[in-house]
Amino acid sequence: MKIMNTLLSGAAFAFVVTLAGPAAAQDCPRGDLDTRFCDVDGDLVADIPTDPSEWVDPDTLIFAYTPVEDPAVYRDGWQEFMDHLTAVTGKKAVNFPVQSNAAQIEAMRSGRLHIAGFNTGSNPLAVNCAGFRPFAIMASDDGHFGYEMEIITYPGSGIEGIVDIKGKQLAFSSPTSNSGFKAPSAILKGDYDMVADRDFEPVFSGKHDNTVLGVANKDYQAGAVANSVMKRMLARDVIKAEQVISIYKSQTFPTTGFGVVHNLPPDLQDKIREAFFSFDWEGTAFQAEFSKSNEAQFIDMNYMDFWDVIRKIDTANGVSYACE
Repeated sequence: MKIMNTLLSGAAFAFVVTLAGPAAAQDCPRGDLDTRFCDVDGDLVADIPTDPSEWVDPDTLIFAYTPVEDPAVYRDGWQEFMDHLTAVTGKKAVNFPVQSNAAQIEAMRSGRLHIAGFNTGSNPLAVNCAGFRPFAIMASDDGHFGYEMEIITYPGSGIEGIVDIKGKQLAFSSPTSNSGFKAPSAILKGDYDMVADRDFEPVFSGKHDNTVLGVANKDYQAGAVANSVMKRMLARDVIKAEQVISIYKSQTFPTTGFGVVHNLPPDLQDKIREAFFSFDWEGTAFQAEFSKSNEAQFIDMNYMDFWDVIRKIDTANGVSYACE
């Protein structure tokens, strides 16, 4: 995987991520983790360094949410969370929108990103290549979490089922996305013996929002999307329900995982966790936006269990977690 090394800021700031020099390989258990990390406790995520000299204690905490079509939609909500994060940690917290999953991973890998929400498919890459330690996920009031991958088309496309995609075009979001590429690729190959380029033309839109809009506007004949994104777009009237038809719906997958880079001081990591679980959604712009996909709280999770199905999909697709 060729990871880009830029992280785009908002209007007031812009900075370029530069890759830190290669760290010496450590003699320790690590599984699939990069050689810079250890996993002595066997939980599949990078351990916090035991040597305090290896900790990074920034004056300003940089946060980035998974790439979205229009970051302005989430600006107010995430600012409310940034204010809460500042109050709990005592450090200034800033939200920087990212342009791509690859840029977000590289930003954390190179030490420029401290807290993040990585999408489902990017989580394993962030964990193994960037030292990401996920601990929270959004859920409904009753604790239900996750989303489904749906393959959608538009009325009159001539596509009524999966087999009708043969000889036509199917839009994906990005190669690192679970529902936007990896899951549909595995399902199409395993259940329908359909492979990109041989049986259909694959195109990449860049983001789930772009795929949904592209199908709704008949720019793409069909597309694979996370239905949580589509639900929020429907609730905002970005598209109308009658513009799209779902022809496939998968099992439920975990949604965006939130966490920190491994080498923040342990007490700071604890405070950041506290900020996520003590954030009051009630009456906020944050609640107004994420309630559109039935999300109402952050709940505790662990990468080993919650991402097991995603790692299996990656294995089926031959995905490597090696950093390049």
